[in-house]
Amino acid sequence: MRTKILFFALFLLFASCSKQKDIAIGGLFPLTGNTATYGQSSRQAMELALDDANKEGGLAVAGTKLLARGVYEDDEGQPEKAANACQKLISRDAVCAIIGAVASKNSLAIAPICQESRIPMISSASTNEKVTEAGDFVFRACFIDPFQGMVMAKYAATTLRAKKAAVLYDNGNDYNKGLAEVFSRKFAEYGGVIVAREAFTDEANTVDFKAQLTNIKSSSPDFLYCPNYYTADAMIMKQAREIGLSVPTGGGDGWDSPELVTIGGQAVEGCVFSNHFSKDDTSAIVKNFVTKYKEKYGAAPDALASLAYDATVILLSAIRKTESLDPDAIREAIRTDVVAGVSGNITFDDKRNPIKSAVILKIQDGKQVFVTRVAP
Repeated sequence: MRTKILFFALFLLFASCSKQKDIAIGGLFPLTGNTATYGQSSRQAMELALDDANKEGGLAVAGTKLLARGVYEDDEGQPEKAANACQKLISRDAVCAIIGAVASKNSLAIAPICQESRIPMISSASTNEKVTEAGDFVFRACFIDPFQGMVMAKYAATTLRAKKAAVLYDNGNDYNKGLAEVFSRKFAEYGGVIVAREAFTDEANTVDFKAQLTNIKSSSPDFLYCPNYYTADAMIMKQAREIGLSVPTGGGDGWDSPELVTIGGQAVEGCVFSNHFSKDDTSAIVKNFVTKYKEKYGAAPDALASLAYDATVILLSAIRKTESLDPDAIREAIRTDVVAGVSGNITFDDKRNPIKSAVILKIQDGKQVFVTRVAP
């Protein structure tokens, strides 16, 4: 019975997509909650990509030009809400694809739904490697944690010449745990030693990290790795400085938010983090994107914006090439496409993960400053 219902729902969905007057594309982002800046910039960038396509007259589908329309849902940074929102986008809004989610834990919640429904999904920013394991309808526009963790481990060991590192992470989040594990393993491969590995649970509600930081301080590390989101890491850095722990510190792309400096102030000065994009990149494609984004929204784009823009461009390119909303055709076009993205040129490996470079940024005078680019 469940199979019959699923096929009937898919029939209705495809019929709806085929007859509609525009192309409905789902955007599933954290528009509220403790990572709201991620969702807001992601939505704005997705809208910018749709605007670009619509200004060119839209996309041809079965011989008819259709405009692309974003249908947005707020997952509030919570997996259960992400799953419910995903179901709504598919069953009620009849979207032909989904851009999102941002957080890995949310993408892990919606990926099986998209796969079972045969709806193409392109996560803009979920770096946990398990996300695309849900199946062949699941893609992402960002690099994965095994690469990102290696980038910072190599930087700490070879550029900063750190011999001893400590790690402080949320053990209740797949993103944080994944980065902590990869960094620890890779740092050891570069000849370093992990002298402290401290954890907490639920960074959205944890505000006191001094017990863990005190233990870390007693281990005398040369480098501290904090692979958490910006709100927690800004507070961690303030408390670290308060207890006299002032070693060089780094993190992952979860640090990318203007709120990092707003919350952390001087405590985050000098910190470094791996990221997907730098607004200071001088390439023509990045300069054009930054200019358009600033003109439309009055502020420079962050990496989350660049990834959401690229994810949307990947999808639009697939629809353009197939001139169809057939999900199987879109999936195959995405898999075989090569896209010049603002976060780097994108080709997909056999697990539907993009092969692309990373950048390292440093907080200097309250701003993100480009340090170096690391090739895959």
